[in-house]
Amino acid sequence: MSTPAAPRSTLQPALVWEREQDQDQDQEPRAPKRRRAHRPSSMSTDDSDDGPLPQAPLDASIDARALVRLVQCPECSLPFRGPVILPCGNTLCRQCLPTPQPRQHISYPATETRQMGITCPFRSCGAIHSLEDCSASVVFSKVMDSVQAIVARFQSEASPGATTVEEILRTLSLSEPTQEKYSPTQNTREQGRSSQWPWGKLLATFAATQAGELGYTSDAAYYDDSQDPADMEAQDVELLNSLKEACHRELDCHVCYNMMLDPTTTPCGHTFCRKCLARILDHSSLCPVCRRTLFLPSTLDRHSSNKALNRLLLALCPEKVAARREAVVEDERHASAGLETPLFVCTMSFPTMPTYLHIFEPRYRLMIRRAVEVNGQFGMVTYNETGASQANIGESQFCEVGTMLQIERYQMLPDGRSFVQCRGIHRFKVQAHGVLDGYVVGRVEKLEDISLADEEALEARETSQPAPSEVPADGQPDLAGEVDRLPTSELMRICMDFVAENRAANPPWLRGRILEAYGEPPEDAATFPYWFASVLPLQDREKYRLLPLTSTRERLKVAVMWIRTIQSQRWYQGSTCTVL
Repeated sequence: MSTPAAPRSTLQPALVWEREQDQDQDQEPRAPKRRRAHRPSSMSTDDSDDGPLPQAPLDASIDARALVRLVQCPECSLPFRGPVILPCGNTLCRQCLPTPQPRQHISYPATETRQMGITCPFRSCGAIHSLEDCSASVVFSKVMDSVQAIVARFQSEASPGATTVEEILRTLSLSEPTQEKYSPTQNTREQGRSSQWPWGKLLATFAATQAGELGYTSDAAYYDDSQDPADMEAQDVELLNSLKEACHRELDCHVCYNMMLDPTTTPCGHTFCRKCLARILDHSSLCPVCRRTLFLPSTLDRHSSNKALNRLLLALCPEKVAARREAVVEDERHASAGLETPLFVCTMSFPTMPTYLHIFEPRYRLMIRRAVEVNGQFGMVTYNETGASQANIGESQFCEVGTMLQIERYQMLPDGRSFVQCRGIHRFKVQAHGVLDGYVVGRVEKLEDISLADEEALEARETSQPAPSEVPADGQPDLAGEVDRLPTSELMRICMDFVAENRAANPPWLRGRILEAYGEPPEDAATFPYWFASVLPLQDREKYRLLPLTSTRERLKVAVMWIRTIQSQRWYQGSTCTVL
């Protein structure tokens, strides 16, 4: 259906575009009968990596050239055939890949596909890519199959007119930021090609591209030869709507099942949202589709997005992409509005005491990595085993008082797990909480001890109470009352004597392990109960009794009650507490 280009000395399209901009809408530039020149899309000359992105959907007729360029290979100028994505994020047909050459100074790993490489033909890159890293883009291949099938169906249908597509050559500057690989001398001809097709502009542009009549960097001018141009435009709109529907089906992420946001392709050729892929890599090195091992860092900081798919999404539905991006940002903002403290719902931790963690859950891998990147701090809270309502946060899966931890050592394992050594800094009370990327975040308030004056007043008040003159009805001693009346110094002495008694009876190797993990028992009465709780084999809900207490005396009383309870046990008679 192509015809030789006819000279148009009196109707040069570039001049027509300039005249159209200066004339009123009711004025028409001079043109042959029943033929109307159309200015190409303002997007058609922008094929650079860093060029402006569309803010509104491209029009089926006005932006026909820009739409077709989205699925056109910059090497051969034909519609993509077996698209291959390069590590830099650009895409070529498989047949258009440069000839592989041996890579110099590469000895590990010694595999054939990594020993061979190609020089990237894109001006924005120019790097030498390993052949193994140049993978078939599975999603883009499916998109192209759908596009070809829809175009073939429309081409088989009758059309109300015809469209002439005239190629407008572009002369590239060496400094122009473009993806096109050819040099200006290779891409410049004396005259562009012209061809006529029995369809609307969008279908005609695609047909000209299929026939090799429209270079990747070339623009296009259109001349309609139809009785009713509105019918031709309606055909373009119908075609574009069909293409959008097909592309939307293929461009859903298989992780979040939403339209892809910043599509990122793995070395095995599968594509996901960038954030979804990062979440996957936080807990697994396997592709969720084909289960191939992905040698990618979980941050994806040096892994490029799929530029071809990203441009396709932005061109077909920029408003949906913007809405999707805003929804993600809004969700994160609401989830973490004022909730700046990450909370690890796990076990008991105490101020000044070490905490050793094995991180393997995906959400907590992400949380720890973010904490390391900021200040190395996060909150530890324990499970609310009893289900009791918390004063500030009501019914919650975790207790409202926790310990702020500082990461001291962080060891990442090859499979993504990590060992983390932390130390308690201070206690806090959760005021509000939410969820960010699967883990809990909260607004917390530091929990401080009462003043020394208040401590003294409390001790004076309790120790001045007289002992009850009557024996309890059940005949059991009032241990709690006895402990309440003991001086604070006596409470501390009881604790230290109990520790010394048990440590003297225990083997040296056991004492060594405790000292290595938790150190010597502190002489400071304010922190001793935390050490004591750390080494005693008590349930977390019992140890949790210490955390909300803001008085040193009250914490020592809890510790002494533990001692009295242990000493009253039948198994303890004549024995020792072997953990000390």
